[in-house]
Amino acid sequence: MENLYAALAGAALVCLAGAGAGAGTLDQIKQRGALSCGSNPGLAGFGLPDVKGVWKGLDVDECRALAAAIFNDPNKVKFVPINAKDRPTILASGEIDVLIRNTTWTLSRETGGMFFTGVNYYDGQGFIVRKKLNIASAKQLDGASVCVQQGTTTELNLADYFRANNLKFEPVVFATDDETVKAYDTGRCDAYTTDASGLYAERLKLAAPDDNMVLPEIISKEPLGPSVRKDDIQWFQIVQWTHYALLTAEELGVTQANVDEKLKSENPDIRRLLGVEGDFGKGLGLTNDWAYRIIKAVGNYGESFERNVGEGSPIKIKRGLNALWSRGGLQYAPPIR
Repeated sequence: MENLYAALAGAALVCLAGAGAGAGTLDQIKQRGALSCGSNPGLAGFGLPDVKGVWKGLDVDECRALAAAIFNDPNKVKFVPINAKDRPTILASGEIDVLIRNTTWTLSRETGGMFFTGVNYYDGQGFIVRKKLNIASAKQLDGASVCVQQGTTTELNLADYFRANNLKFEPVVFATDDETVKAYDTGRCDAYTTDASGLYAERLKLAAPDDNMVLPEIISKEPLGPSVRKDDIQWFQIVQWTHYALLTAEELGVTQANVDEKLKSENPDIRRLLGVEGDFGKGLGLTNDWAYRIIKAVGNYGESFERNVGEGSPIKIKRGLNALWSRGGLQYAPPIR
């Protein structure tokens, strides 16, 4: 009987192995010739095609970094525009390989099939109002109408905030972010709420940006990050360590401009990062110069932040929580060794 159990157990293991023996995500991407990245089609600084149709943004750079690590070509990406409410369904369907679309990491999303690889932007929800309302605090919004996008944590946080503060409000809900912002701009609601980063970006779209102000309250934690399906641990690690490579490069002072010179560095941390020594790319299923490819293509995290959403961009967001851990922020990468 023990031999029978052993045989059945062995057969089960073979079946499980066979079930996972098909081409993994990395192999599928290579066969396809491009990464499929779920993106926000309309959030300046994070994901937005320019007038020539070229996608740009902090999230876009992480998509391009993945393509660079895999193909040594940051342009081998198909950007798939996705509305907020469709994110879980489209990721689960296999239409995209990774979702990098200012999406908040939550328990229900993770247990529902969205496997978050980390946080590429620490955010929090806020409000924007017209200055002529003479409102200085969100707690003065009792009885206000508030424009909010459907199918988001923003919608849930809004209800929680007003409930917790014993305030009444009228939600004015729209399917897309563009519709929500336009509704606020045309006066259909008293306030508009979304992540604080989005408020500064969307404010630039308003007919009279200077007539509007962001209120001081941050009413939630919004850790935004990439997510993948739960069926491929190798792909999870590639997406995770792509972000860590961007952070490590900034910490070590490796930039898009000096990465070739840094190949000559005697610093062991830099040598491991750039694949000069060690076999770390192999463990991910990539070439050992995977991180060199990333930095050469998009720079480090600080460079990406600065040009897309930082002080050097039209949005002008301070690093704040998104500074490196060594500079008072939360961005922290495990060591490559």
